[in-house]
Amino acid sequence: MKDKWEEDNWLKLLKLGDFNTESTHILGISAFYHDSAACILKNGKILAAAQEERFTRKKHDPSFPGNAIEYCLKEAHMPAHQLDYIVFYDKPFLTFERLLLSYLTVAPKGLRSWLEAMPLWLGCKLHIPKVVKKETGYDGDVLFTEHHEAHAASAFYPSPFKEAAILTMDGVGEWATASYGFGSGNDITLLKELHFPDSLGLLYSAFTYFTGFKVNSGEYKLMGLAPYGKPRYKDLILTELVDVKPDGSLRLNLSYFDFLGGLRMTNERFSELFGGPPRKPETEITEREMDIAASIQAVTEEVVMKMALHVYRETKMRNLCLAGGVALNCVANGRLLKEGPFEEIWVQPAAGDAGGALGAALSVWYRFLGKDRIVVKEKDSQMGSYLGPGFSSETVKEFLNTNQYPYHILKPEERARIIAGHIAAGKIVGYMAGRMEFGPRALGARSILGDPRQMETQSVMNLKIKYRESFRPFAPTVLEEKVSEYFELDRPSPYMLLVAKIQEKRRLPQPSRDGMGILERLKNKRSDIPAITHLDYSARIQTVNRQDKQDYYDVIAEFEKLTGCSVVVNTSFNVRGEPIVCSPQDAYKCLMRTEMDILVLEDCILFKEEQPPWKEGKEWRDDLILD
Repeated sequence: MKDKWEEDNWLKLLKLGDFNTESTHILGISAFYHDSAACILKNGKILAAAQEERFTRKKHDPSFPGNAIEYCLKEAHMPAHQLDYIVFYDKPFLTFERLLLSYLTVAPKGLRSWLEAMPLWLGCKLHIPKVVKKETGYDGDVLFTEHHEAHAASAFYPSPFKEAAILTMDGVGEWATASYGFGSGNDITLLKELHFPDSLGLLYSAFTYFTGFKVNSGEYKLMGLAPYGKPRYKDLILTELVDVKPDGSLRLNLSYFDFLGGLRMTNERFSELFGGPPRKPETEITEREMDIAASIQAVTEEVVMKMALHVYRETKMRNLCLAGGVALNCVANGRLLKEGPFEEIWVQPAAGDAGGALGAALSVWYRFLGKDRIVVKEKDSQMGSYLGPGFSSETVKEFLNTNQYPYHILKPEERARIIAGHIAAGKIVGYMAGRMEFGPRALGARSILGDPRQMETQSVMNLKIKYRESFRPFAPTVLEEKVSEYFELDRPSPYMLLVAKIQEKRRLPQPSRDGMGILERLKNKRSDIPAITHLDYSARIQTVNRQDKQDYYDVIAEFEKLTGCSVVVNTSFNVRGEPIVCSPQDAYKCLMRTEMDILVLEDCILFKEEQPPWKEGKEWRDDLILD
């Protein structure tokens, strides 16, 4: 039942005519850095949002999101020239100012980096309106938000809170590397910023680089590696590399870093500090890398906790909204939720740069146009983040029939039970149903599913399906009403952005880790759901309810009936180095290029052993209809 505040705002909305035929469409764009994306709003409601990488199949694609924009316009059933507003999530001239001053600070050292960066700046980044109009056919004014304003808007406006504190943290946007403030109703007030080069995000990325992972991509791996090590470098980091103040603000010792004017994140002094050069990608991960990962994770959590405490003291708010790339550190999020000081937190599912497209569009609707904001109690407006392309059963069947791929039809009353039965039998199932997720997490629309009770599920998925590092953990999806039976969590976590421990009653004792390598540690069973239990008894949790994702919920409910277990393994539907699948073609290719057993495409089920031999480089019809 709506409270008085909500009823008043529903009446205002009706009076404003937002349910009339006249509509306002706003297209938000993020581009040219990493994870380009587009989002479209109709009268403030999110119609569609998607990352460009899903269409081009180039992971973290930074290029102009032409395909994502085309998809958004199809969802809105309108051409670009009919849009009311287009908004870009960043102010390029401020970013160019930062780059110019940074290069001048270290000149002539940064000459090579400067020469590599300038063509893109002079050709595109300083001419965003011209590029947008040329690529889309739109002829109106192009609006701009500041980078952290877009992050803040993406965090607060879709949240289930009428008012909340806001904290954004990332590498850098224009000059800002973190900001905080508060939101109330339809307005956001940002109070203070931390400025470049002092950045928690860049500090974490420096260690991502040093441990042999890719910057702006491998931060998840560093977080996953942390439980294997001991934080023996934490004090060294805090004394030599970064000075952290009581309010969470920080100052980097730039004598150890090379990102100001060089082409690397760290320099020789950094290497000396940690006993040798950076780990080369794809080489063996040693105890040093494990301990470094544990140490920088501990530092990150400490900084986030201090920042959050300061924001709480400054704003006196009960709730907190988070965005920016650092907000994807779900271990820090879980600790923040457990230890306070905020009663509730909400993290934007597309917390990185992709979410900037959404935040920029929402900022225009609420801040620029001054529209009223409606909050339905305890329910966000992100729509489960199922905002990407979907494909009808007819479209799927047309694809399969055209290419003569054998499949079977799943009757509605049998669908969930049959899929659950295959998972319970130990099969690895690629699952594609409904609209694709917006953000980096697979949430049951583009997922690979497995049985969490089996020890071998983790190794099979890592080595034979995902082709990725064996140490990386898998996440569970659990029925929302059963989450507390399995995990130390007492609330929903629909976007897989919180880490919590397995309930103590489910844990199994572990041998001493001293002298044991990664592969040896992985062989030890840690709980009665071992495939999703990390080394420290933690798990990155997704909860699902029947209202948000009925088809996925029903599969897990049937799995529970068969096994007594309310949890399945859920990992993103892709192989290492590729984006999450978007289309039936992408999903079929992933099935045939891995050792996956079964593919579900809407109400069609395909068995690997029935498929014809796979030929690399196969071309398909490319005119499937988005539904």
